[in-house]
This record gives sequence, C-alpha cells and structure tokens, in this order.
Amino acid sequence: MDPLVPRYGAGSLADVVPSLLAGLGVPGMVDVLGLAGPSRVCVLLVDGLGWRLLREHEEDAPFLASLAGPPITAGFPSTTATSLAALGTGVPTGEHGLVGYSFAEGGEMVNALRWSRHGAAAHVDLRDVLVPEEVQPRRTVFEAATDAGVAVRLVLPRDQKGSGLTRAVLRGGRIQGVLGFGDLVARVAEAMRSADRVLCYAYHADLDALGHVYGPGSEAWRWQLRFVDRLAAAVADGLPAGGSLVVTADHGMVVADDRVDFDTDDVLREGVRALGGEARVRHVYTSEAEPVRDRWESRLGGRAWIASRAEAVAAGWFGPRVDDHVLPRIGDLVVAAKGSLAVVRSTAEPGLGTFVGHHGSLTEEEQHIPVLHTIG
Repeated sequence: MDPLVPRYGAGSLADVVPSLLAGLGVPGMVDVLGLAGPSRVCVLLVDGLGWRLLREHEEDAPFLASLAGPPITAGFPSTTATSLAALGTGVPTGEHGLVGYSFAEGGEMVNALRWSRHGAAAHVDLRDVLVPEEVQPRRTVFEAATDAGVAVRLVLPRDQKGSGLTRAVLRGGRIQGVLGFGDLVARVAEAMRSADRVLCYAYHADLDALGHVYGPGSEAWRWQLRFVDRLAAAVADGLPAGGSLVVTADHGMVVADDRVDFDTDDVLREGVRALGGEARVRHVYTSEAEPVRDRWESRLGGRAWIASRAEAVAAGWFGPRVDDHVLPRIGDLVVAAKGSLAVVRSTAEPGLGTFVGHHGSLTEEEQHIPVLHTIG
C-alpha cells in the first residue's frame, strides 16, 4: 500500500475557496476545481464527512448523494485544525504551518484546535504566548476577499468566535455565532442576501464527534448524517436565485481498533523527547532519529509509514514547499498509520484514547473528501 499524497494545487481542500473566489473577481485566485461562476457562494464544511463514508451510506443522505462528484483530498495530516487552515488560507500545510492536531512551537506543545498546552491536566490558554496571527501570519482567503470588496460572512459555533484557531486561519470576515441547525440555516440565508458579491462559510461539527465516540457508520453516526443531509438541503432551499452551495469536509474517518499505547510501551518511548500529532499520525521529536526509527519500525511491524522529516517533505506530504519557520514543527520522524492502527496515549491523552473513530493519515478513507455543488 502506498500513501495517498494530497493533490495540492490540483484537487485539494486548499483549492476550494480560491476556485470560488476566482469567479468573484478576487485578484490572484485560480479556479482549479471548476467552481467559479456564481457571485454569491456558500461553503458548508461538514466535519468528518469522508467521501467513501458518504458513498457507503447514500440512502441516509439522498440530497448530498444526488450532488456526488469525484473526491478531492484533504491535505496532511487529515485532521480538523490542519484542514481548516488549508481552507482558510488556500495554501498547503507546509505554507500555513498548522502541521497537526498538536505540534511543537515556541517551547510548547500546542493543541491547535483549542490553542492550549497539549496534555496539560488543566486548560492553559496559549493565545498570549503563541499569538495566533504570528503562528500563522499568512493573509487568509477571507481577508483577500474582503479587500476585493466581497462581503465575507462566517457562520460558526458561538464558542469558536475569537478562538485561537479562528484568529489564526479564519480571520477576515464578519462572524455570525450560532447554536444549532436552525440558526445556521437562518444566518446563511441572511448572509447570502447581504450583498451582490458574497462568500459565506458555514461549519458543522457533530458528525465528526459521533464518529469519534461511536464509530463512523454506527447507528448514531447514520442518524446524524440524515440530519446533516436535511441541513444541507435546507441551506440549498434558502439560496437566492443564482446563489451557489458547495458542501465539503475536512477529512474522512476509520475505525481504529489496533491500538498501541505509547505511554506504556518502553520500546516506543525510548529516545523520544516529545510526541505530537494524534493517534493516526504522530510527530516524533527526538535527537536520535535513526535508532528511534528502527525501534518504531520493529514495534509496529509495517502497520505505518515512517518517514524522517526530510523524507516526508521530499515526498510532498506537506505540500510542494515547506517554509523555514514551519520545518521545526514537523517531527524528526513522521508516523502515519495504515489499516486500523492507532498510537494512543493512555496518560497524556486519556479521552482521545477511548475514541472508536480516528483520522489524520494518508489512507484513501481519511484523505478523500467530497466537494458537492448546487446552484439555487
């Protein structure tokens, strides 16, 4: 099995918003995906809606299935923080620099979703220590659109307004905080009629949450998919004439029940200074890369792709280029799981270790995501 390297610049999540903005006349934007056209567009990102999962459960999502087209790739790692950074900046991982769920930066191991100290017993807010706009200094696609006169609206859960991740990768638009399906649909409809040229971004998280807890394809997950399908249909029904809806995702998901516990495994821990990432993709920080690699390869027995930082960069896992300030955030070794492997941490990440569903790696199930398009 070969890793599915994301198609950066030719069919990845980072190409979605630039493709749409090309049709809105925003300078420097290129329509890689053939989405340009309507002057009022909404991107609805459903967290965890993998392309293969959607194909396998079409009966639960008839509206979304009716829009089906070929998949695009999420980016690496295929995890929410990294993917939202790709969508919000329009560039691959090596350029926006959010290289995983957790990574080393400025003497801290930062949890990029919460912008807090990863593994700490109590929440330690790092927004003052690691200023989000400095950790990710690139101008976002939302800032570029606003500068070009496009009305940019972000319809997000209320608790994401002002978060470190939002400041880092979604800055540049007017945020509408929502509590549930009802106000998400209402706020999108309102946004789409707010100007002649509109880019609206909306986000829904609960499908991913149920996939983690119960597993993708479980009864609870399938019920949530049915609700998501109705949500997307309702948003489409509320489009103004000629308005466009694009539904996409940040990653797929697999059931990962082949568990290896780093925190209790002396072989894996030996020589490792720090461990970042998450269960399906790990950043291994060490000054003894070769002996550590040998031990991990022996212990995992071919159940993961293990690459040095230089090898992963050369293979294009993080994109065609990696900026100098981003390189140290990548582990000295990068471990991407195959099959159903999960490298969990029972002590440092006790909650994550109980998850049934995981994502992050370079398998088709995790990388392939939909980009579904309809016009009102």
